[in-house]
Amino acid sequence: MLKLSKKVEYGLIAIRHIASLNNQISTVKEISDKYNIPNEVLAKVMQKLTRGKLIMSHQGAMGGYTLARSANDISVMDVIGVVEGTQVGIAQCFSEAPENCSIYLNCTIKNPLGKIQHNLEHVFASMKVSEIV
Repeated sequence: MLKLSKKVEYGLIAIRHIASLNNQISTVKEISDKYNIPNEVLAKVMQKLTRGKLIMSHQGAMGGYTLARSANDISVMDVIGVVEGTQVGIAQCFSEAPENCSIYLNCTIKNPLGKIQHNLEHVFASMKVSEIV
């Protein structure tokens, strides 16, 4: 079964939380405590989201995180790509190089699965954070 990683889930929860507060500054501790997410893991996810320019880090005593752009402009696929560094694949040949699959040349289901993969990518790319707030 296709599953998003915990890190992607945490990233989506964090971005949704920030968006739901009309982009007010939120801290890792605040989000971690509210959603019972391990603080250290969330901090690393937030660093990736910052490097990926989905959120902005604000330093100082009143620091924390805000969205780097509108929730209407951040897709679920953006979060997946930044957190995982790769796309979600329903089969090995869609998430890795096809040559890493031992049966790729003789595979009889890669084309039908490719259609499913395309649809899945479309859903993740078209669903915006604003839709899950």
